[in-house]
Amino acid sequence: MSATSTAAGGRLARRLGVSDAVVIGLGSMIGAGIFAALAPAAAAAGSGLLLGLAVAAVVAYCNATSSARLAARYPASGGAYVYGRERLGAFWGYLAGWGFVVGKTASCAAMALTVGLYAWPQQAHAVAVAAVVALTAVNYVGVQKSAWLARAIVAVVLAVLAGVVVACLSAPSADLGRLSVGGDATVVGVLQAAGLLFFAFAGFARIATLGEEVRDPARTIPRAVPLALGITLMVYTVVAVAVLAVLGDRLAGAAAPLADAVRAAGWPELAPVVRVGAAVAALGSLLALILGVSRTTLAMARDRHLPHALAAVHPRFQVPHRAELAVGVVVATVAATADVRTAIGFSSFAVLVYYAIANASAWTLSTAEGRPPRVVPVVGLAGCLVLAFALPLQSVLGGAAVLAVGAAAYGIRHRLTRR
Repeated sequence: MSATSTAAGGRLARRLGVSDAVVIGLGSMIGAGIFAALAPAAAAAGSGLLLGLAVAAVVAYCNATSSARLAARYPASGGAYVYGRERLGAFWGYLAGWGFVVGKTASCAAMALTVGLYAWPQQAHAVAVAAVVALTAVNYVGVQKSAWLARAIVAVVLAVLAGVVVACLSAPSADLGRLSVGGDATVVGVLQAAGLLFFAFAGFARIATLGEEVRDPARTIPRAVPLALGITLMVYTVVAVAVLAVLGDRLAGAAAPLADAVRAAGWPELAPVVRVGAAVAALGSLLALILGVSRTTLAMARDRHLPHALAAVHPRFQVPHRAELAVGVVVATVAATADVRTAIGFSSFAVLVYYAIANASAWTLSTAEGRPPRVVPVVGLAGCLVLAFALPLQSVLGGAAVLAVGAAAYGIRHRLTRR
């Protein structure tokens, strides 16, 4: 670890065990995506939806394996920002961190608005701000409190999803023949669906980003990441099969796919329960996102790529309290003033670049440093780049513009520092 990363500002307390890390990962992955992502993915892939889910799972597995090995080697806050800096150079670490902070901050605002839209549509912005304030307060008083809340959220969401699966698969109208891949599936469509569904799995990075707060990281992180990813893949596959069995081609046009599925299955009384589950799931995603963004902000502030004051660690709660407050203020402001749900496509591109840098970093590990099999970072890197450029053109251009702004800021700062 570089000297700058251990500079003044204090260290975070290692309080999370394997079960805590798994729950935080599940809270990130089994979030609002399962309630909303299936419909646009089905619209892109047609009958190739399950194939798109499989592609997303393979890329996610490679990214998770690379991230877990790197996090065990560099158990510090910051995720791919730290890995890129240590293995590829300062610029690549900065680019990963910049893409993550900007992209995921927009995602935080979107998740906050999702909570509002499900909980109280007429006051969505006010509810979104209240959710951000409440979760920032929970994070402020310690990561252990965040883990306990994540555990409760995951339990509620899994119970709701179990109800959806039982209702759909027991319905007389359920037909597993609707799962077959037909002639309307195209390579581009499947890749676009995989790009959309990938972010259902991307929460595993939250475990790595919290590396400085995990007990025995060399053992805990490599165990927690695949566990969380495997459970999520199983849940998503079962839910996708159940919903497809009932809705079939209608899934692509569903505004609220899981609620529509239980209605079509003859259980309309479950629709309000699904709405509550979606709000709780979005709350879980928001909790984990704020945790991840604040830790990457902490790491970048330690290296003075962001204001150094944000590197402070609270003496009692041992959390990056200034970074958490700053992230909370920015997210609450955006959630209160804008509807970013249709404007965060750039974050998809930026985050895929983030994971591409993580895989490139894992490629440089030696066998003694715990390098994964060579095929893992190769497939992960190639998969990230393919999915990034398979996204709609507007998302690609927006993401490239965000990264270009970050690169320009880095170049200007570097030149001024040399002078």
